[in-house]
Amino acid sequence: MLAKRTYKNQLTLPQSVVKEFPGVDYFDVVARGGEIVLRPVQIRDAGESLSKVRAKVRALGLTEKDIHDAIRWARGK
Repeated sequence: MLAKRTYKNQLTLPQSVVKEFPGVDYFDVVARGGEIVLRPVQIRDAGESLSKVRAKVRALGLTEKDIHDAIRWARGK
């Protein structure tokens, strides 16, 4: 399939390709070995990810001190 670059450096993806990624509006773009690679990305609300992290911390029984100690250890202080 061909996709032509416009004078504004935009590409239109063929409909047959877009159908493979329903609900995806964003793609991560990288140049690799002379090719352009697109990977679908799902943008999520930061609060959604944060709630998952907080739930996991609670499930593991970690305290605020445990997390503080882990951060200090990781920073080497």
